[in-house]
Amino acid sequence: MSTELDQFDEKIVRVLQMNSRRPFVDIANEIGLSESAVRRRVKNMMKSGLITQFTIELGISGKTSAITLISVGSNSDTAAVSSELKKLSGVQVIYEITGQYDIAVIIAAPSIGEINKCIDDVRKTAGVSDTNTVIILKTIK
Repeated sequence: MSTELDQFDEKIVRVLQMNSRRPFVDIANEIGLSESAVRRRVKNMMKSGLITQFTIELGISGKTSAITLISVGSNSDTAAVSSELKKLSGVQVIYEITGQYDIAVIIAAPSIGEINKCIDDVRKTAGVSDTNTVIILKTIK
């Protein structure tokens, strides 16, 4: 089975990335295929491993969020630090990045106090040499 996406597969994937609960009939109408063709294409992409899972994204309404940029010490393994950060309460997403910092972490908690505790825990993590945190004021999606 080919793992290359044609233009219709790419459109299907884009629609599903925005809303994986979107009915196949709606997708079919939007991209100009039949419902059965969309269903078959999704099934084939799942079988080939191009689509591995459908997930949910929880809204963080009512929570405070922050982005913490992290420098990893030169004698530390970035992947090992990321693995430790995954264990911390409040850490939602971890990105290993290029540039001045090595890791960016999205933190969410019910209050600034809990954000601050999580940031303190990040700073105590072995291998972390420096952090820079910004509080997210508004999310525009």
